[in-house]
Amino acid sequence: MTQEERRALLDILGVDLATSRPRERAALEALAEEVIALRAESAGLRAALADAELLADNDALCPVFNRRAFEREVRREIALAGRFQTPLSLIFIDLDHFKKVNDAFGHSAGDDVLIRVSDILLQNTRETDIVGRLGGDEFGIVLAHATHGDSVAKAAELASRIDQLVVLNGDDDALSPIRVGASCGVAEWQDGQGADGLIARADQNMFAQKARRKAAGSLPA
Repeated sequence: MTQEERRALLDILGVDLATSRPRERAALEALAEEVIALRAESAGLRAALADAELLADNDALCPVFNRRAFEREVRREIALAGRFQTPLSLIFIDLDHFKKVNDAFGHSAGDDVLIRVSDILLQNTRETDIVGRLGGDEFGIVLAHATHGDSVAKAAELASRIDQLVVLNGDDDALSPIRVGASCGVAEWQDGQGADGLIARADQNMFAQKARRKAAGSLPA
């Protein structure tokens, strides 16, 4: 607490210490110190709250939203799309060989895959798009102001990029590299549909896409 800070606050309050008696001056200075201390404490609490909110929204591992925050943002985007009658789509992504990575190389390698996938999604979507990890090896992306066709094309692009991810065998030559791969489902929001329904439709479309990829032999080996 500096004398300049006390004087600045008292000047703002219109208090002239020069005309005050000693006891009044001491009381006013003490009050000014308390006000300034409370302001500093309040600023610290606001900063701590902001940090806590950020941690509460972020996935514990990946630099994307967690499921709770993602669903909240889906609801917000649905409200905006309904109000302004703008297109909105959701991409549901499920990794194809994630269990193989965990079984062969361990969970640390699996965590690295999830982080690498998150980076791919963030680097290849717009800043206005919402990316979240929905649990395990599942991710979601909300694309506002994007047509269904544009969203399908974006899903295909992201799947192609993730299909190129390879986990190497490290120090064990007996372990073969594993290509991860991803299957994506796209759902376009329909008027009156809620967040849960939109996510569920995209999830169903993802399973259908995974089945088609498997039948066509296009899943990474």
